[in-house]
Amino acid sequence: MGHLAILCVRNEAAFLLEWLAHHRAIGFDDFLVFSNDCTDGTDLMLDRLAQMGLLTHVRNSGPYDKGGIQFTAMKAAANMAQVKQAEWILPLDVDEFVNIHTGDHTLAALHAALPDASAITLTWRLFGTSGQSRYQDIPILDTFTKCAPVVLHWPWRAAMFKTLYRNDGTYKKPGVHRPRAPDKTRLQEARWRDGSGRALPDPFKTKRIFSNYGQDNYALAQLNHYPLGALESYVLKADRGRAVHADDMLGLDYFVDRNFNTDTDTTIQSLAPQRAAERAALEEDATLTSLHSQAVQWRKTRFSELLKQDAFRALFGRLLMTPPTQPLPQKTAQFLSRHARAALHRKIE
Repeated sequence: MGHLAILCVRNEAAFLLEWLAHHRAIGFDDFLVFSNDCTDGTDLMLDRLAQMGLLTHVRNSGPYDKGGIQFTAMKAAANMAQVKQAEWILPLDVDEFVNIHTGDHTLAALHAALPDASAITLTWRLFGTSGQSRYQDIPILDTFTKCAPVVLHWPWRAAMFKTLYRNDGTYKKPGVHRPRAPDKTRLQEARWRDGSGRALPDPFKTKRIFSNYGQDNYALAQLNHYPLGALESYVLKADRGRAVHADDMLGLDYFVDRNFNTDTDTTIQSLAPQRAAERAALEEDATLTSLHSQAVQWRKTRFSELLKQDAFRALFGRLLMTPPTQPLPQKTAQFLSRHARAALHRKIE
């Protein structure tokens, strides 16, 4: 059973080997990676990985359509033979790691648990900074273990998902969060399940991009999301810009919505031995290890350069002064949700 992961990256070479090792260990056997405007050697690392036969690398150098860089990549991917031939597809970001809680913790085990599913929503579990200020060249999965609680009532963005879907013709195009361009004659046969195995209603088949919050969405699988990293890495992320909303400067709003550190989750370590073996195999290649080291140094140098600029120095200072995010009590969250629904109804009218 073949699984294709689609990835878009910019200036993230320092994290690529860990991400690739983990997803190879979990059962992905094909990777399509788009890069754009890299200055840290990400594109060169991807070229080397492509030479080794481990992935397909496409330079997504633009021009970009109105949907932005990531949407442009997905549009291009839809026409590629590699995507058309894939059996299962999951678009991901380099800060997202699939985490399966059933069987042997692989994709095969997830399919065995949900044999009738043609689409499985993998809901984000947000991992905060774990108190880390400075970037270090140590694995993300070993460093950032503090996260949001299993049941979260606000904000809705914390319940966004990515969709692992069977590429059986029901949808013609991959999308950032969900497959696009459905064949309406086939939708009735689609079987959508969430990360706890529950059957999902029809709106999920065509438009939903976030799970219902206020419930456990992770019983069988979740998507560990590390959108912040250390505070230093967040400054570099602000410098890099957003993949979807490229014109939006990252600031404290994005940070506070995601810096949950109240709980601890180390379940992703269930595949630590397999991941370590995959990483070791990659590091046997001298070119890859050299490019990784160069990328680590690039991050340190770039951070020092950014702190010479008022805007980024101010951002780093504010991050240092901002406490971890506290989950809202259920009643307070419901108060906000009611107003959010009312605003949505007004837009529809």
